[in-house]
Amino acid sequence: MGKPVALVTGSNRGIGFEVSRQLATRGYLVFMGARDAAAGELAAEKLRAEGLSVAPLQLDVASEESVAAARRRLSDEAGRLDALVNNAGVLLDEGVSGLEVPIETVKQTFEVNVYGALRVSQAFAALLVASGGGNIVNVSSIMGQLAYAGPGYLAYRSSKAALNMITRVLAAELKPQGVRVNSAHPGWIRTRMGGSAAPGKPEEGAAPIVWLATLGADGPTGGFFGPGNKALDW
Repeated sequence: MGKPVALVTGSNRGIGFEVSRQLATRGYLVFMGARDAAAGELAAEKLRAEGLSVAPLQLDVASEESVAAARRRLSDEAGRLDALVNNAGVLLDEGVSGLEVPIETVKQTFEVNVYGALRVSQAFAALLVASGGGNIVNVSSIMGQLAYAGPGYLAYRSSKAALNMITRVLAAELKPQGVRVNSAHPGWIRTRMGGSAAPGKPEEGAAPIVWLATLGADGPTGGFFGPGNKALDW
């Protein structure tokens, strides 16, 4: 059957880059999705230099045309998909009150964090099913937990809560086809988004995501998991 195949969106840096490395280390051919083709190629070159099987893939999750083109290329070159990691995301309303955040900022956040993840999942789900089942991992956040919501970050919090609902719906719809769908909270990680004050390293943030991406047929679906693969409240 050859190598299992994975697609990681937003993989040219941060957690997505580390997820790509860890999956490739586990024997996957990883298509590294990146909005900027040059940045994606540079990131892939770094992992190729480590002897890993990766391929850059230009992919803007906010563009129907880009997603469709990426699907055609992955299908033509690999013919299968075993893991999809919806990692691409934005944080645009840090330090802004929910009463003051511009509606346009909320729209831009949802375009990537919600519609982007759904758009990619819809485009690639059939490849997962055709490959005999697999895993979709939506990179979420405890910031999206309804039970512990607080002030601020309205756009980001709302987008992650919506992403968690997408996880639940797609998990129910794809379970009969053997595809598992879960949400992952990587923790507060030192990345461009997380900032320099974050305590976690990218490899730590990648761990629960990689665990969910490599689940077998007896693995959970429709769940929300964090560091240490611990189940989280919605």
